[in-house]
Amino acid sequence: MQTQSQNIIHRGAVISLIALIVLCIAWEMVLAPIRPNGSWLVLKVIPLLIPLRGILKRDLYTMQWSSMLILLYFAEGLVRGMTDGGLSAILGWIEVALVLTFFICVIAYLRPYKKAAKALTKQALKKAAE
Repeated sequence: MQTQSQNIIHRGAVISLIALIVLCIAWEMVLAPIRPNGSWLVLKVIPLLIPLRGILKRDLYTMQWSSMLILLYFAEGLVRGMTDGGLSAILGWIEVALVLTFFICVIAYLRPYKKAAKALTKQALKKAAE
């Protein structure tokens, strides 16, 4: 059973992931592509599409590994935010903000499950020691 706060946190993760997908497509096709009329760099969105279904379904395993995958986009956003100029730099910082939102939401969503797993492990070890 999901609490209201977990539903809000999950919604934040979903919205930030979808917003990041839209941003990456718009960035490389329309807003500030490396080459006029878009670039092949738009394909960077494909890894973000892979965990989308699992995130929508609240799959804990998908949330765990996607929190690591998303850090690649954090690095890209930082680099482009600091080295590019104009609109591309602004988009880089927006990417950083969306990645941080997703990461924080996923970690917050997983926290109660991790605590419960840790408590079960402790309990099993205690029983085994008896």
